[in-house]
Amino acid sequence: MAKDSPIFTRETFQFFEQLGRNNTKAWMDKNREWYQSAVVQPFRKLLEELSPAMLKLDSGFDVSGRTGPNFSRINRDIRFAKDKTPYKTQMYLKFSVPPPGNGETGQLYVGLSADTVTAGFRIYSGGKRKGSVLATVGQARVQTEPSWVTKQKKRLSPRYRSYWYTMQKGAWTKHSGWPVATENWDKILAWIVRRKMSPAFAMRASFPGDLTEVFGELYPLLRYTSLPD
Repeated sequence: MAKDSPIFTRETFQFFEQLGRNNTKAWMDKNREWYQSAVVQPFRKLLEELSPAMLKLDSGFDVSGRTGPNFSRINRDIRFAKDKTPYKTQMYLKFSVPPPGNGETGQLYVGLSADTVTAGFRIYSGGKRKGSVLATVGQARVQTEPSWVTKQKKRLSPRYRSYWYTMQKGAWTKHSGWPVATENWDKILAWIVRRKMSPAFAMRASFPGDLTEVFGELYPLLRYTSLPD
C-alpha cells in the first residue's frame, strides 16, 4: 500500500509550528496556499490511500472526504473555548461508521501537530451520556462480558496507551490505564487507546500501510463499543 514517495513532508510540521507562533487571521490569510499544499492536500491524499483498506475492514465507514466526518476543522470555535486563538495547530483524519441519529460514535483516527503524530481509537459520550452509543452499546456489552477490557489490555498494552475520562466535581477527570472494572463503565465519558510517534514516522513512504496495521488492530474496540449487532 505504501508509495515510493511519502505523503507528508517536513512542510506539514513546519506549517503547524509557524501557525502556533502566528495564530492570527492575518497570518493565515497570507499563508492559505501553504496550508492547502502542506496540510489539506496531503491529508486528502492519505484518505485516498487508506479508503480501500478501511472499506475492506468495514464497508460502513464514511470515506466521503467531508470536514467533520473525515477531517477535523482548522478553525477553532472560540465561543466556549478557553483558548481564544482562531486556529487549531493540528489536523485529524477520522474514520467512523455513522450511528442512527446524530450521536457520537467510535473513531479510528490519525492526527498531526508540530511535533507529534498520534494514531488510535477514541469514543466520546457526547452531550447526553445516558442515550449515547458509549452507554447503550459499549457499556451494555462490557457489563455482559466483564473480562473483555482485560483481554484487550493484554492484547494491545505493549503497543498502545489507554486512558479514559469521568466527571468528578463538575470537571472532566482523566484516568490513566485501562477501564477494566465494570463499575467504571457506569460513568465513563470517553475512552482513548492510541500510539504516539515522532514526525519522522509520518514522513515515511510506508505511513499509509503502517496506519492500516494500527487501525486493523484497534478496529475490534470500535466495533465492540459502537456498532450494534
